[in-house]
Amino acid sequence: MKTAYELAMERLNKTAPAVKLTAEQKQRLAELDSKYAAKIAEREIAIDGDITKAVAAGDEEQANELRRQMAAERKSLQAELDGKKDAVRQEKR
Repeated sequence: MKTAYELAMERLNKTAPAVKLTAEQKQRLAELDSKYAAKIAEREIAIDGDITKAVAAGDEEQANELRRQMAAERKSLQAELDGKKDAVRQEKR
């Protein structure tokens, strides 16, 4: 007897079959992941330093603003990454 998950996956594969990627596409996707993970980490490190300074100075409002900025930048970079990954997936195989 199949689980609900297995049945749902079968229905999903019928409506939108999984895309087969070439080795080159997989490599490019991995490179994009690595590049954007580094970009995100770089921004977080830079902003974390500013947050630490703001907290040490007692400026909690500035620290919260920097946290919001970090979240927005992380979201922006993730959206940019997703767009580039979609473009790689859509390329002719």
